[in-house]
Amino acid sequence: MPVARGVTAPAEIADLPAVMPMESRGSLTRADWSRERGPIERRWLDFLGRFPKTKPALNPKLVSVEEKGNFIRRKVTYEVERGIPVDAYLLVPKGKNRRFPAMVVFHSTVDYTIRQPSGLEGPEAKHIGVHLAERGYVALCPRNFIWDYAGLKWMDAVGKVKRDHPDWKGMTKMVWDGIRAVDYLCSLDCVDGSRIGCMGHSLGGKEALFLPAFDPRIKVAVSSEGGIGQKFSNWDAEWYLGPDIRKPDFPLRNNQVLALIAPRPFLLLAGNSADGDESLPYILSVKPIYDALGASDAVAFFNHRKGHAYPPEAQKRAYEWVDYWLK
Repeated sequence: MPVARGVTAPAEIADLPAVMPMESRGSLTRADWSRERGPIERRWLDFLGRFPKTKPALNPKLVSVEEKGNFIRRKVTYEVERGIPVDAYLLVPKGKNRRFPAMVVFHSTVDYTIRQPSGLEGPEAKHIGVHLAERGYVALCPRNFIWDYAGLKWMDAVGKVKRDHPDWKGMTKMVWDGIRAVDYLCSLDCVDGSRIGCMGHSLGGKEALFLPAFDPRIKVAVSSEGGIGQKFSNWDAEWYLGPDIRKPDFPLRNNQVLALIAPRPFLLLAGNSADGDESLPYILSVKPIYDALGASDAVAFFNHRKGHAYPPEAQKRAYEWVDYWLK
């Protein structure tokens, strides 16, 4: 199994605010976390905005089908909101009468004029959906809303989200779309709904942190170079969390989001760009929670030191991690 580097050195936590009061961390119990988790989640949802209580029909449509080596690539659409479809590639390993583990794959930031969804854009190193399909996973690769929301792109799309959902942040929309991606996967006969995970790079790395925090159906997550700290990258952009996070008294931190994932497995990949050794304290700060829940080996950190990239050594760690927990 992949090994988390350095997750047993509490002295490295530095000045990162604790998920829970410092005095409780040394002897944290399962009951302590059970008591604290709900209020943390509510505070975050008060900030993000609440998700709809009812879900519209998916209304899935098949656009095209292509044979690709040992998997089948389907271009599909499904509705994330009523009358608002998203397009995605669905990569399904060949094999009859099987229910495969599945992964939602979130793409990085690319030229939004490119009409290829996640896992298939840019260099082959970032074709995460293809890599996973070739390893025996159903991979759903949806387009992020800032590339197309009711025909609008980027800030126009962000503006429409604000009009449609005045209490939402951009990240709320991303999480909701991720929830709908899981809904779609769960609707497929070829998917084992008890074995679904998510991963992403850069922009997608941010989504891979937030989705599992608010959807317990995600059983494993990998975030690559998303910049886990709110000061590490542009979390204050309107399509993420917005400028409120830069206020001196803003009380919420992303290690709280990470804590909400526990005890489910989470791997943070760094390259000394958006994430680096300064990201390790975020792993350390939730380690007592994972320990208390009997999942000490389920939170991990790996720095490949190759910049804002997804090199072979990172791929190896990521896919071994997912294989271990989902296969």
